[in-house]
Amino acid sequence: MAARGNTPLLESYAVGRWFAAPDEGQPLLDAATGDEVARLSSTGLDLGEMVAHARTVGGPAIRALTFHERAGLLKELAKQLGADKEPFYELSFRTGATRRDSAVDIDGGIGTLFGFASKGVRELPNDTVVLDGGLEQLGKGGTFVGQHVHTSRPGVAVQINAFNFPVWGMLEKLAPAFLAGLPSIVKPASQTAYLTEAVVRRIIESGVLPEGSLQLLAGSAGGLLDELTVQDSVAFTGSAHTAGLLRNHPQVLHGGVRLGVEADSLNCSILGPDVTADDPELELFVKGVVTEMTVKAGQKCTAIRRAIVPAAMADTVVEALTARLATVPVGTPSHPDVRMGALASLEQREEVRKAIQSLRASADVVHGDPDHVDLVDGDADRGAFLGPVLLRARQGAVEPHDVEPFGPVSTVLTYDSLDDAVELAARGRGSLVASVVTHDPDVARAVVLGIAPWHGRVHVLDRDDAAESTGHGSPLPMLVHGGPGRAGGGEELGGVRAVLGHMQRTAVQASPDLMTAITGRWTTGSRRRDDGVHPFRKSLAEMRVGDTVASAPRQVTRADIDHFAEFTGDTFYAHTDPEAAAANPLFGGIVAHGYLIVSLAAGLFVDPDPGPVLANFGVDNLRFLTPVKADDSIAVTLTVKQITPRATADYGEVRWDALVTNAAGEPVATYDVLTLVAKEWPQP
Repeated sequence: MAARGNTPLLESYAVGRWFAAPDEGQPLLDAATGDEVARLSSTGLDLGEMVAHARTVGGPAIRALTFHERAGLLKELAKQLGADKEPFYELSFRTGATRRDSAVDIDGGIGTLFGFASKGVRELPNDTVVLDGGLEQLGKGGTFVGQHVHTSRPGVAVQINAFNFPVWGMLEKLAPAFLAGLPSIVKPASQTAYLTEAVVRRIIESGVLPEGSLQLLAGSAGGLLDELTVQDSVAFTGSAHTAGLLRNHPQVLHGGVRLGVEADSLNCSILGPDVTADDPELELFVKGVVTEMTVKAGQKCTAIRRAIVPAAMADTVVEALTARLATVPVGTPSHPDVRMGALASLEQREEVRKAIQSLRASADVVHGDPDHVDLVDGDADRGAFLGPVLLRARQGAVEPHDVEPFGPVSTVLTYDSLDDAVELAARGRGSLVASVVTHDPDVARAVVLGIAPWHGRVHVLDRDDAAESTGHGSPLPMLVHGGPGRAGGGEELGGVRAVLGHMQRTAVQASPDLMTAITGRWTTGSRRRDDGVHPFRKSLAEMRVGDTVASAPRQVTRADIDHFAEFTGDTFYAHTDPEAAAANPLFGGIVAHGYLIVSLAAGLFVDPDPGPVLANFGVDNLRFLTPVKADDSIAVTLTVKQITPRATADYGEVRWDALVTNAAGEPVATYDVLTLVAKEWPQP
């Protein structure tokens, strides 16, 4: 940070250097004390240069790496941030967050980096292109085929984030974009930008990411969208009002810029009609609602705004909720006894109070006072404190389905039937997440299928999964995060789905040989390479896609079939009863077990001596195509289909295409064999 008097001025990181605006900037205040934390301005920052730097420096550097190499950098970055995270916690107190709140943001963001790093290695190839689906035969002769592929766009990923998650909000967008080959420009919300700046500064100091792959815009975005074009994207988290402005930007409407939105969300939790006062599910429901009301002082896009309960249980639920809320200490977030800190700003508190007033048109406050809060520690005038407020809706209430109080506020609504519960949930017009708390399988199915079209995620909670559940409000990097309708209609996270969402899917049509060259994966119908050396004798460095071994034939006798049946216990009639097998129109007599064919095929292609092939770790896509009758012969052709070195090991993965044919040359089985192969042999 640059100094402006006694208060630091936040800097942007742009075009490979830190930039300090020439003016004083706007003050950013401590949410709990009202003291000035920093000042913020982007005056004089050349946004066009930032975008150009991302395109010409950052993008090419990232795309020169394979998915596995990118994943390795994300993992290293996560390790370094995790080792140096304590200063982030100290700064996070000033946003109004308790240490528990900060863990959701800071450790949650770091964990997301780890999650995407793992996904990148396990589910993406060690390449720069991803195949989508199987090969399509486009001609009868097999000389014209089609394959969908995902490739990196030569664009920029711009992220515009909300104030409530200054660390996680950035990292959960950065990780999939980086894996997809895109540089990011981060625009944090002003109120908590000082925490984002601190994390970005640590990332830049680490030197882990290639230059240009991450830039920070601290201050107003100004005309940033004006600089974007058809290959670029914007991921926005914030209010529906701002999202509407972005949707109507000319570059979004006419310039081809892709916009993803996460906006307002009236999430709900539904208590099943099967739950009684004595069931553990009631405690789980109450705990979930209170947690979502109080973590981050309710300033979460996933927080439970509507608690939907059976009418007969309403009094019991309200009593349990108010009793639990009464035990939540509010005050200065760094105080060890405090469980709920402050809202992000005094302005934010005023917005929540206005929302509560709107809700009171059709609901009554049953716990809390929007205008007064008893504090364990802190100054109620200078700090943006607001105690938890619970309302109970009157019959026919409208406001709870329209008004989002972005703070520690929730409203209890009642239903008479499951159809009523589903209808109430749907009146939110699209939400990020809903919880269904029930131990009844029929209730779970009916409610989940009823509300799924209105929600990006449904969290089903009962006594069996409670111990491992991460909770209603915790997005996970392996699942999509986003929602339909008023929730924005976009998706974030989602594992490899999130990565591929940044990439271009293209249908490629070509001959098998050219398709192999384009995709780096052997294509059925393309040339095989037999140089007289068994592929099992080749190290990863020597092996090439298309290397092949074709076996001699082997007769499958009735004695083989009988022995396999006796040895394995698989005495299915097609292998043991000549009369019954003959009567089956698919077999017409005794046939060999499919797994016998696969076992015999392995014996035909395996080179038995120790060598570079270290282990077989599986079989994919096994299909039995033609029955093998007694005394027929089989042969196998094994071809190197795909080679994937492991960056952190002295071996890699090799996928082999296995084709088993009978004496007539007809395919009887096809599958992929998966092996681990040493990079060098003999191993050093």
